[in-house]
Amino acid sequence: MTHAPSTEPAWQALYDVAASQEGLFTTRQAAAAGYSDPLLAHHQKAGRITRIRRGIYRLVHFPAGEHEDLVAAWLWAESTAVISHQSALSLHSLSDSLPAQIHLTLPTSWRQRRLRVPKGLVLHFADVTAKERTWSGSVPATSVGRTIDDCAHSGLTPDLLRQAARQALTRGLVTKADLKVAEKALKPYGGIKG
Repeated sequence: MTHAPSTEPAWQALYDVAASQEGLFTTRQAAAAGYSDPLLAHHQKAGRITRIRRGIYRLVHFPAGEHEDLVAAWLWAESTAVISHQSALSLHSLSDSLPAQIHLTLPTSWRQRRLRVPKGLVLHFADVTAKERTWSGSVPATSVGRTIDDCAHSGLTPDLLRQAARQALTRGLVTKADLKVAEKALKPYGGIKG
């Protein structure tokens, strides 16, 4: 005899999901833990959760995470995106780049979608391979080599691109061979050594 999945709310299941995402969860994840939209509204009124943006909530008593804004952006993209470009530079602590917006790379299949993009997000479309991604805390990001390539292609200022490439080399995160795109972009400015 098979049993239908329980529709009883499971706080621990919801907490476990949120704990792995800096206290955030989506309505879809809440539904999987037995929380309907009316029940979420009830918990929001009771002050247990707060709405971050459409479809994304935060457990109020969960400690604030360092990259909560990045997790919210990743969840908005249905966990299919990777943090990329200048945002990934910041995650990898490469250069003095302080991005004012969050850069996400979404699969190319998303290009066809009509998206209501939240303010502060910059979208890029590419199919990032498993080899070109890494995890930084609760979010996936492009690998160091892919990040520097993306920044070179997108026209990051030569000073910041050179600084990122040098820091990545010094820290042993990439080899000179990994930085062909950056070297080409920096050639008119004296190359990586500059």
